[in-house]
Amino acid sequence: MKLSGLTPAKGSVRTNFRRGRGQGSGGGGTATRGHKGAKSRSGYSRKKGFEGGQMPLQRRLPKYGFKNINRVEYRGINLDAIQKLVENIKVTEINPEVLIKNGLASKNDVIKILGRGELKSKVDINVHAFTATAKKAIEDKGGKATQVK
Repeated sequence: MKLSGLTPAKGSVRTNFRRGRGQGSGGGGTATRGHKGAKSRSGYSRKKGFEGGQMPLQRRLPKYGFKNINRVEYRGINLDAIQKLVENIKVTEINPEVLIKNGLASKNDVIKILGRGELKSKVDINVHAFTATAKKAIEDKGGKATQVK
Protein backbone atom coordinates (compact mmCIF):
# COMPACT_ATOMS: atom_id res chain seq x y z
CA MET A 1 0.00 0.00 0.00
CA LYS A 2 1.27 3.46 -0.93
CA LEU A 3 0.14 6.91 0.12
CA SER A 4 -0.53 7.79 -3.51
CA GLY A 5 -3.07 4.99 -3.67
CA LEU A 6 -5.28 6.24 -0.80
CA THR A 7 -8.74 7.45 -1.75
CA PRO A 8 -11.75 8.52 0.35
CA ALA A 9 -14.52 5.98 0.97
CA LYS A 10 -17.10 5.69 -1.79
CA GLY A 11 -19.88 8.25 -1.34
CA SER A 12 -18.08 10.27 1.34
CA VAL A 13 -16.96 13.09 -0.95
CA ARG A 14 -19.37 15.10 -3.08
CA THR A 15 -18.71 18.06 -5.33
CA ASN A 16 -20.23 21.30 -4.04
CA PHE A 17 -23.32 22.62 -5.78
CA ARG A 18 -22.30 25.90 -7.47
CA ARG A 19 -25.28 28.22 -7.05
CA GLY A 20 -26.09 31.11 -9.33
CA ARG A 21 -23.82 30.13 -12.22
CA GLY A 22 -26.29 30.37 -15.11
CA GLN A 23 -29.46 28.61 -16.20
CA GLY A 24 -27.66 25.49 -17.38
CA SER A 25 -26.37 24.75 -13.88
CA GLY A 26 -29.87 24.16 -12.57
CA GLY A 27 -29.39 26.74 -9.80
CA GLY A 28 -29.17 29.92 -11.85
CA GLY A 29 -31.60 32.82 -11.83
CA THR A 30 -32.67 32.82 -8.20
CA ALA A 31 -29.66 30.76 -7.03
CA THR A 32 -32.05 28.35 -5.24
CA ARG A 33 -33.28 31.13 -2.90
CA GLY A 34 -36.80 31.35 -4.30
CA HIS A 35 -38.48 34.57 -5.48
CA LYS A 36 -38.47 37.87 -3.54
CA GLY A 37 -38.65 38.22 0.21
CA ALA A 38 -35.97 38.97 2.82
CA LYS A 39 -34.35 35.53 2.61
CA SER A 40 -33.69 35.93 -1.11
CA ARG A 41 -31.61 39.09 -0.61
CA SER A 42 -27.89 39.18 0.02
CA GLY A 43 -26.84 40.13 3.54
CA TYR A 44 -29.98 38.66 5.14
CA SER A 45 -29.70 37.70 8.77
CA ARG A 46 -32.65 37.01 11.04
CA LYS A 47 -32.82 38.97 14.30
CA LYS A 48 -32.61 37.01 17.57
CA GLY A 49 -36.11 36.07 18.67
CA PHE A 50 -37.69 36.87 15.26
CA GLU A 51 -41.09 35.18 15.00
CA GLY A 52 -42.06 35.84 11.39
CA GLY A 53 -43.37 39.35 12.03
CA GLN A 54 -45.34 38.40 15.15
CA MET A 55 -44.36 40.48 18.20
CA PRO A 56 -41.38 38.58 19.69
CA LEU A 57 -41.64 37.02 23.13
CA GLN A 58 -39.07 39.35 24.71
CA ARG A 59 -41.18 42.34 23.61
CA ARG A 60 -44.55 40.79 24.58
CA LEU A 61 -43.51 40.26 28.20
CA PRO A 62 -43.44 43.26 30.55
CA LYS A 63 -40.22 44.62 32.02
CA TYR A 64 -39.84 44.32 35.79
CA GLY A 65 -37.28 44.77 38.54
CA PHE A 66 -33.98 46.58 38.48
CA LYS A 67 -30.28 45.95 39.03
CA ASN A 68 -28.95 47.74 42.10
CA ILE A 69 -25.62 49.28 41.06
CA ASN A 70 -24.56 49.64 44.71
CA ARG A 71 -24.96 45.95 45.56
CA VAL A 72 -21.89 44.29 47.06
CA GLU A 73 -21.37 40.69 45.92
CA TYR A 74 -19.61 38.71 48.64
CA ARG A 75 -17.60 35.49 48.23
CA GLY A 76 -19.10 33.37 51.01
CA ILE A 77 -16.76 31.05 52.88
CA ASN A 78 -18.24 28.80 55.55
CA LEU A 79 -16.73 27.86 58.90
CA ASP A 80 -16.32 24.22 57.83
CA ALA A 81 -14.03 25.36 54.98
CA ILE A 82 -12.05 27.48 57.46
CA GLN A 83 -11.72 24.45 59.78
CA LYS A 84 -10.40 22.29 56.91
CA LEU A 85 -7.91 25.01 56.06
CA VAL A 86 -6.72 25.18 59.68
CA GLU A 87 -6.31 21.39 59.82
CA ASN A 88 -4.51 21.13 56.47
CA ILE A 89 -2.02 23.99 56.64
CA LYS A 90 -1.86 24.54 60.44
CA VAL A 91 -2.58 28.28 60.30
CA THR A 92 -3.73 30.41 63.26
CA GLU A 93 -4.44 33.63 61.40
CA ILE A 94 -6.54 33.85 58.26
CA ASN A 95 -6.68 36.89 55.97
CA PRO A 96 -7.68 37.38 52.31
CA GLU A 97 -4.15 36.54 51.08
CA VAL A 98 -4.25 33.12 52.78
CA LEU A 99 -7.69 32.39 51.29
CA ILE A 100 -6.56 33.47 47.80
CA LYS A 101 -3.37 31.37 48.05
CA ASN A 102 -5.39 28.28 48.99
CA GLY A 103 -7.99 28.74 46.22
CA LEU A 104 -10.99 29.69 48.38
CA ALA A 105 -11.24 33.18 46.88
CA SER A 106 -9.86 35.23 44.01
CA LYS A 107 -7.98 38.50 44.31
CA ASN A 108 -10.91 40.84 43.59
CA ASP A 109 -13.42 39.07 45.86
CA VAL A 110 -15.04 40.75 48.85
CA ILE A 111 -14.98 37.93 51.41
CA LYS A 112 -17.67 37.14 53.97
CA ILE A 113 -17.43 34.37 56.56
CA LEU A 114 -20.68 32.38 56.88
CA GLY A 115 -21.83 30.30 59.83
CA ARG A 116 -22.31 26.78 58.37
CA GLY A 117 -20.23 24.08 60.00
CA GLU A 118 -18.32 23.94 63.25
CA LEU A 119 -15.06 25.58 64.21
CA LYS A 120 -12.99 23.34 66.50
CA SER A 121 -9.85 25.42 66.98
CA LYS A 122 -8.93 28.99 67.89
CA VAL A 123 -8.27 31.12 64.81
CA ASP A 124 -8.01 34.87 64.15
CA ILE A 125 -9.80 35.92 60.96
CA ASN A 126 -9.38 39.27 59.16
CA VAL A 127 -11.84 39.58 56.25
CA HIS A 128 -14.38 42.07 54.86
CA ALA A 129 -17.56 40.80 56.59
CA PHE A 130 -19.01 38.18 58.97
CA THR A 131 -22.47 36.84 59.68
CA ALA A 132 -23.58 37.09 63.31
CA THR A 133 -23.45 33.29 63.81
CA ALA A 134 -19.96 33.04 62.30
CA LYS A 135 -18.63 35.88 64.46
CA LYS A 136 -20.11 34.29 67.59
CA ALA A 137 -18.63 30.86 66.73
CA ILE A 138 -15.14 32.36 66.16
CA GLU A 139 -15.22 34.35 69.40
CA ASP A 140 -16.60 31.38 71.40
CA LYS A 141 -13.43 29.43 70.49
CA GLY A 142 -11.25 32.34 71.66
CA GLY A 143 -10.43 33.72 68.22
CA LYS A 144 -10.81 37.24 66.84
CA ALA A 145 -13.13 38.27 64.02
CA THR A 146 -11.78 41.52 62.56
CA GLN A 147 -13.24 43.39 59.60
CA VAL A 148 -10.83 44.83 57.04
CA LYS A 149 -11.60 47.43 54.38
